Amino acid sequence: MAKKSSSYVTTLLLAPMAIWMTALLILPILVVLVYSFGELAEMGGYKPAFTLAQYANLPARLTAFKNTLVLAPAGTLAAFLIAYPLAYYLARTVEPRRRMILLTLVIVPFWTSFLIRTYAWMFILGGRGIPALLEFIGIEGVRLLNTPTAVLIGIVYGYLPLMVFPIFVSLEKVDESLLEASNDLGASPVRTFLQVTLPLSLPGVATACMIVFILLMGEFLIPALLGGGKVFFIGNALVDLFLQSRNWPFGSAVAITLVVVMLVIVSLYMRMIFKPGKTQDVSMI
Repeated sequence: MAKKSSSYVTTLLLAPMAIWMTALLILPILVVLVYSFGELAEMGGYKPAFTLAQYANLPARLTAFKNTLVLAPAGTLAAFLIAYPLAYYLARTVEPRRRMILLTLVIVPFWTSFLIRTYAWMFILGGRGIPALLEFIGIEGVRLLNTPTAVLIGIVYGYLPLMVFPIFVSLEKVDESLLEASNDLGASPVRTFLQVTLPLSLPGVATACMIVFILLMGEFLIPALLGGGKVFFIGNALVDLFLQSRNWPFGSAVAITLVVVMLVIVSLYMRMIFKPGKTQDVSMI
């Protein structure tokens, strides 16, 4: 009876969250899925039908898929390579008093609009910004704005704080006694980092990379402004299909394909990071 009562209480506690998640997550995806099998109405929008024509037309947006599947992982990797040393410095080197000040500085960009910060990069990367400075010192012909490089720079700048904080939390929780034990066993600092610190920080790394990657897969503002219409992401294609072309069935097919691609990539990524039975034995150092 006690187990049944406990199960009943657990169900009651989880019911509101389950209803909320169903209403806000599952139902919208089901609606988009239904729309993806429909047809384009005469005046735009959705016409009930059951056809795979929208999915057969996916190659028409192949460029957007290519740009997203190249620049989203590249941006995630670049942000990680910058964020990890910064997070390590904040968590393992800086004294607590200065740490809070530096963490505040990391989050300061979020105090202003993302749109305004991206517009600022349009000026920095534009003809009167870095290219003008390079031309002044004798390097001519450099073009940054409206290129994949500009989009990549905007991605790293915009999403760096989201990468730093999960890694920082993970590194801050590393048990000092394990590092001391590694030292006592004669491991070099590099070996200690590779075999103790890095593996123990992988949960934070996995969380940070997954958050940034998922958000980048749906990004449309940075490519629109810094890409100048020449570097399209899937997010830009969805904005065009739903809001401008009003081709809801094709937009839904693109959206569902994006969700499937993300699920596959994230699943493979999590399996690679957290392999079953994978443990770290400090005594092996």
